Amino acid sequence: MTSLVRIVLIDPSHPGNVGSVARAMKNMALEDLTLVRPRSFPHPESNALAAGADDILAKARVVDSVSEAIADCAFIAGTTSRPRSYYWEFTTPREVGSRIAALGAENRAALLFGSERYGLGTEDLNHCNVLVRIPANPVYCSLNLAMSVQLLAYELFMAREQPQPHVQLEQPLAPAGDVEHFYAHLHQVLNEIDFEDRTGHLMERLRRLFNRAQLDRNELNIMRGILSAVQGRRGQSERRSRE
Repeated sequence: MTSLVRIVLIDPSHPGNVGSVARAMKNMALEDLTLVRPRSFPHPESNALAAGADDILAKARVVDSVSEAIADCAFIAGTTSRPRSYYWEFTTPREVGSRIAALGAENRAALLFGSERYGLGTEDLNHCNVLVRIPANPVYCSLNLAMSVQLLAYELFMAREQPQPHVQLEQPLAPAGDVEHFYAHLHQVLNEIDFEDRTGHLMERLRRLFNRAQLDRNELNIMRGILSAVQGRRGQSERRSRE
């Protein structure tokens, strides 16, 4: 069985684009649509441009944050036009399609798409395991939202039609909600031990490190256990110093 895939639209401003995305999803057998802070939804124009994919719109979730949209997702890919020199792992729609198809049904994946005007912000990228750039004419690489969703959905559909090696893990990948708790715990411990952040971007870099690693649930529990042990030892040292 292949993994479930969620399409996440962040700050979509045009209701017609939401409808066109629903149509693109249904063409490629995707059903899970989540909207983060849509400007206008539901809207008659969305239903008009869905062109028979009204059921996708009817089931769509509306949430207030990206964290809420992906809390139960284990693999997150974000679409971006940022240059490859940016400090994330980049891949193509074809490669990410194969990667998702190989995850297995126990791991839900999410594809993030930013607003029509600004794309994904840095805070959105910090949730991602990998970034996806769509190859296009460098002189004119402007793709609308539905086009971008259609291209990635097509590559995922084609990947699912091909035999894929299954990634054998000791445990399913840790869902994004649990990973966020780990990052909060890590940040807390770094502050408690007065670890110096010389660049001001330490947590961003640590997030990229662990996002690339894609911790499974057992590995995440080990990391949380290490952090708790550090806090316990520090507490013991403080008590002894007061005695």
